[in-house]
Amino acid sequence: MDRDAKDAIKQEFQLHDSDSGSSDIQIALLSKRIEDLTGHLKSHRKDHSSRHGLIKMVSQRRKLLDYLKRKDEARYKGLIKRLKLRH
Repeated sequence: MDRDAKDAIKQEFQLHDSDSGSSDIQIALLSKRIEDLTGHLKSHRKDHSSRHGLIKMVSQRRKLLDYLKRKDEARYKGLIKRLKLRH
């Protein structure tokens, strides 16, 4: 993912002007990386090291989502809806 894509995600999910690392941004960036890596793994089925990295990223996102749900459930639900993680 290039810098422009990261900056666009940061601007879309930031809570205030100087926000660069809130849970919302971290979860959105991880979701984009997970989406990209999932596409890669569809065409490279035997890439086990990338699959291991994907599992770690999904686990990290799950931990951040659990944290956000504990701290601010309304923000959690809004983020889930914006990222389309649950149906």
